[in-house]
Amino acid sequence: MPHTDTIPVSASIASVGKGIRYIGGWAYAYSGTFEATTAEQTALEFTTGNNLFVGKIQLNAFLQLSNVSVRQGAANITFNGEQVALLMAASPNENAPFETSQDLIIPALTEVKVTVIAETDDANNYATVVMTGRVYGAE
Repeated sequence: MPHTDTIPVSASIASVGKGIRYIGGWAYAYSGTFEATTAEQTALEFTTGNNLFVGKIQLNAFLQLSNVSVRQGAANITFNGEQVALLMAASPNENAPFETSQDLIIPALTEVKVTVIAETDDANNYATVVMTGRVYGAE
C-alpha cells in the first residue's frame, strides 16, 4: 500500500511576516529581513489567540552577507502598548552579542509588537526577529 503524507488541519505553512503561526502545541513568528535604518520598523505585530505562549524572542543583528559586516541594532517589545523588554545586538568587536534573546510568557489575547532600529543607515545590512515557543490552552 503506498504511503501518503497529509498536512494536518492544525498545521501552518512555514513563512515569514508580522504574524504569529500555530502548529499544534507550538507557535512561531519569523519577521523576515529588515534593512539597517535609523527609522523604527515594525518586525512583528499580532494578537495572540486564546492560549498562553511560553517561549523566547531573538533579535539577530544587522548583517551584510557580502562582506560579513555587522551593524548595531535594537528591538523594542511591547504587550498591549506597554514596553516589556529591550534587546540589543551588534558585533563582538563592540562587546555585544551578534544575537540576543529574551524568555517570554505571553497571556492569551495579548497585542504584541516588536520594532527594530539600527545605529546607522546601511544598505544591504539586514536584521531578523524570531519568536518560538509552546502554547497552552484551547485556540
